[in-house]
Amino acid sequence: MFARLMSAIVVGIEASLVEVQCDVTGGLPAFQVVGLPEKEVTESRERIRSAIKNSGYAFPSKRITANLAPADLRKEGVGFDLPTALSILIASEQISPSTDYLVVGELALDGEVRSVHGVLPIALAAAEAKLDRVIVPNGNAAEAALAGGIAVYPVQTLTEAAALLAGSLSIPRFQIDRNALMDQASTNPPLDISQVKGQEQAKRALEVAAAGGHNVLMTGPPGAGKSLLARCLPGILPPLSFAEALEVTRVYSIAGLADDNVPLITKRPFRTPHHTISYAGMVGGGHGLPGPGEITLAHHGVLFLDELPEFDRRVLESLRQPLEDRSILLSRAGVSVRYPANITMVGAMNPCPCGHLGDHRHHCTCNPHEIRRYRKRLSGPFLDRIDLYIEVPRLLPEELLARPRGEGAASIQTRVKKARQIQYERLKDKPGRFSNAQLDPKETTEYCVLKEDAKELLGMAIDRFALSARAYTRVLKVARTIADLEGTLLIDAEHLAEAIQYRSINEDLA
Repeated sequence: MFARLMSAIVVGIEASLVEVQCDVTGGLPAFQVVGLPEKEVTESRERIRSAIKNSGYAFPSKRITANLAPADLRKEGVGFDLPTALSILIASEQISPSTDYLVVGELALDGEVRSVHGVLPIALAAAEAKLDRVIVPNGNAAEAALAGGIAVYPVQTLTEAAALLAGSLSIPRFQIDRNALMDQASTNPPLDISQVKGQEQAKRALEVAAAGGHNVLMTGPPGAGKSLLARCLPGILPPLSFAEALEVTRVYSIAGLADDNVPLITKRPFRTPHHTISYAGMVGGGHGLPGPGEITLAHHGVLFLDELPEFDRRVLESLRQPLEDRSILLSRAGVSVRYPANITMVGAMNPCPCGHLGDHRHHCTCNPHEIRRYRKRLSGPFLDRIDLYIEVPRLLPEELLARPRGEGAASIQTRVKKARQIQYERLKDKPGRFSNAQLDPKETTEYCVLKEDAKELLGMAIDRFALSARAYTRVLKVARTIADLEGTLLIDAEHLAEAIQYRSINEDLA
């Protein structure tokens, strides 16, 4: 007998439908899985055999061929366990399906159905393909229900799945209130920027970065507050929209980092990889189909790189293209996947190896050659992709002793949201783009219009600081953001002067 069921596999951030075909015929007993399976898929034969027997069904003593179509798509993961086992039961006439379902799930040896990665993109693909019923592991039910437009049926065992498929068991459709999940999102940041003492210039720069999605590099001695400032940035960024939250949740579902108890990620990610991270860990990779790396896990959030010069040079250079294109293309033998990487990158570094260059309280012990070598770890093309350079000096004793009196995150976030709304309206016809940092060259010329006094100032800055074409464009984008914070249409000299200050403050570094 022959049977087929629909399943799916995640490729990049999208899911591709896979037809699980099974043929049970006479001959010597054998069980073969074909269709370009990876090792974990071929190993499923023993899991399926034991799960079927331990669930009270008979495993056919015949020749069994399971085909995962299309055959030219590499299959990996354990999500094909459940659909393959059910197709064997159908082909051996132990159950008769009453309705079409898309099925995904891992099987334990006792027939328990276990959670798998990437259920959200699979459910979204099912809804797009008009497959209105899906069977998923119980632990993935809330995640699958986020897709909307499909009926989600969670199962705990192979027996339950078989009975549901045969129509002899009724399982309530799992439903979730997506609006309620967004309403329950906490608006209180874990760290409020008002608790940071002093550093008013750095706080202002972070407000500009949040308003326009700009990348930041902070330089200062150890203990000045660079890491604390970076951790406050998510608190002044606008809240995630539902579409953005769904994208972030999709990424974490694929990476296997989604929390079963928190189906929708409603807070902006804040990723802080250690400086020993590998190339694959940063950009993505791994066995088989490349998985998302740290730069994708920070999508719609903040990627904080502390001790920036300590990172491997190859790792930092790999960020150049994603910071420019807001996505990353990973190509491996026979497969290419594109992951989103719409991030705000924040870097932090000491001014020299000992960390005390320019510190009014400590003497620097580094010689000029050591300082140059330390700073040369960051290439010019990489630094060109940073919009704002910020000095974070050591606090004075009176600043340390004073109570924090800075502006709260809520009021700063209000200004940031207003500036972002201006940018949303400006780019409403450009899908996937919503901030000044994402303006292309044509849009930069169209929207970054300078007053006459600003044009003169910019000409002097280009000559004084030898700005590259990319640096010139980034100064204009930052100035546009500052003007948006002020709510003005044209960029005047004051806006441009502030943008140039952020570019030139570390002139010797950049």
